[in-house]
Amino acid sequence: MDGEREGSPVEVVASAGERSAEAIKAIPVRHPSRWIATAFVVFFAVLFLIAVASNKRFEWGVVGHYFTSKSILQGLVVTLELTVLAMAIGITLGIVLAVMRLSPVPIVSSAAWVYIWFFRGTPVLVQLFFWEFLAFLTGPNPAVGIPLTHIVFFHFNANTVITGFTAAVLGLGLNEAAYMAEIVRAGILSVGEGQTEAAQSLGMTRLQTMRLIVLPQAMRVILPPTGNETISMLKTSALASDIAVLELFGTARAIFGRTFQTMPLLIVASIWYLIVTSVLTVGQFYVERYFARGSTRMLPPTPIQRLRALFTRNITKFHAPPPPIMPGADHR
Repeated sequence: MDGEREGSPVEVVASAGERSAEAIKAIPVRHPSRWIATAFVVFFAVLFLIAVASNKRFEWGVVGHYFTSKSILQGLVVTLELTVLAMAIGITLGIVLAVMRLSPVPIVSSAAWVYIWFFRGTPVLVQLFFWEFLAFLTGPNPAVGIPLTHIVFFHFNANTVITGFTAAVLGLGLNEAAYMAEIVRAGILSVGEGQTEAAQSLGMTRLQTMRLIVLPQAMRVILPPTGNETISMLKTSALASDIAVLELFGTARAIFGRTFQTMPLLIVASIWYLIVTSVLTVGQFYVERYFARGSTRMLPPTPIQRLRALFTRNITKFHAPPPPIMPGADHR
C-alpha cells in the first residue's frame, strides 16, 4: 500500500542527515580491575612511606639540617653551572659536527667521524682526568705561536688556566658534543630530501637551507633526546668530584667524609637531584609540546589537565558519519 511504502531517496537522505546531527552520548565502560590495581599501588606506596619515615637510621633531622645549608647550596649552584656550560658546548659543537658529518667533502666528514669515534669510545671519567693533568703534556708554561718557527705570540700558565672547574666543563662538554652530533644528524636525516631540493631551487645556499629550512623541522626529533641528555648531564656532573670539584655530590661526600653521616648526606644530594630533574622534565615536556603543534592533530594533555581528568568524568560525544550520497538525488 501507499502508506506502507518507504520514502523517496531524497527523503531517506534528509532523515539520515537529521539523525546524524544528533550527538550520541556514550557512557564509558566500567573497569573495576583498574580501581583494584590502583588501590593496591596506593596501599603499598603508603606502607613504603611509613616505613621510610619511621626508620630512625635515615636520620631525617640531619637531612633537614644539611638540606639548605650554605655548602650544599653552593655545590648545587656549581652543579647547575657545569650542566649549563657543558650542554652549551655540547649542543653548539654537536650541531657543527653533525653538519660536517653530512658534508659531501670527504676530509670534513672524516674529521667529524674521528672526533665522534674518539669521544664516544673513551670513558668520560678518563677524559676528565686527561684535562685535569693536561699541564703534564704541555708543560707548566706552554707557548702559543707558529709551529716549527721561533715566533711566539704569548705564554700562559697551564695550571692557572686549566683549573678543576675548567677541566670538568671541557671534559663533559666535549664528550657531550659527540653524542649531540649523532642526535642532530638523526634529526636532519628525518627531514625529507624534497625540502632541501626546494630550498636549493629557490637559490638558497647550503647554510641557509640548513638554518632556515632543515633545522626548524628537525627540532621535533632532536628535542626529546636532547632533554634526556640534559638530565643525564646533570647527574654525570657528579663525576667532577673525582677531580676535586666541589659540586653537589662532591660537597656531600666531603661533609660525610668528615662527619661519617653518610646516609643522610646521600639523601640530601638525591633529593636535590630529583628536584632539579623534575623541573627539567616539566620544561622538556612544554618545549616538546610547543614544537609538536604542526605535526599532531591533538596536543598531549598538560600535567594539570591530566590531574583534572582524574577527578572528572568526561562523556565523549561521537557523531555519526555523514550519510552516503545517493545517485540521482538533489543535494543542493
